[in-house]
Amino acid sequence: MQVLNLKPVPLGGHILPELPYAYNALEPVIDERTLCLHHDKHHKKYVDELNKAEIAAEKMRESKDYDAINLIERELAYNGSGHILHSIYWTIMTSPDTGGTPGQITSALISSYFGSIDACKAQFISAASSIFGSGWAILAYNPYFKRLEILQASNHENLTQWGVIPILVCDVWEHAYYLKYQNNRADYINAWWQHLINWAEVERRLIYAVQARVEL
Repeated sequence: MQVLNLKPVPLGGHILPELPYAYNALEPVIDERTLCLHHDKHHKKYVDELNKAEIAAEKMRESKDYDAINLIERELAYNGSGHILHSIYWTIMTSPDTGGTPGQITSALISSYFGSIDACKAQFISAASSIFGSGWAILAYNPYFKRLEILQASNHENLTQWGVIPILVCDVWEHAYYLKYQNNRADYINAWWQHLINWAEVERRLIYAVQARVEL
């Protein structure tokens, strides 16, 4: 019998990950104050609320009182997805113009489905710019279809596909850009794509994603 060597996060034990760079490392594209508030306040709140929801779910199971199940399930989905996407977001950015170009596997999979990096970029930026309200643009690997997809996520958890593995995410909630760009979301998205993407990290995440073993 195979024993899984899993190290699950303890129930209610999620922690805010540290940024892999200084608060001013992404300037001038993302200013220090925005990054500080975004990470220390907004992301931390998702972590705290996720922990509360997990503990509430445990108490619900123990009491066998499921009257609040709809609220708790929404909190788990919303805050859990927010925590995951933000944790990816921090890692796939780097100091302006130091992130290189798409790696070999990333380039190959982009070309095979989108035709070119320019076509992928155009669709991604359009998806990010046209999200109604708050949300994310996501370049994800779909292990069921064995290809990349560009998807939107309304809030953190709506409008996406089951089972995809995000490898590149752009946060287009207003708290990600409004202090510097005000209502000019497109300016933020274009500057973000042009200057901040850490393509080596995207490649690393994609290599892990393509090893996922799933079947329809």
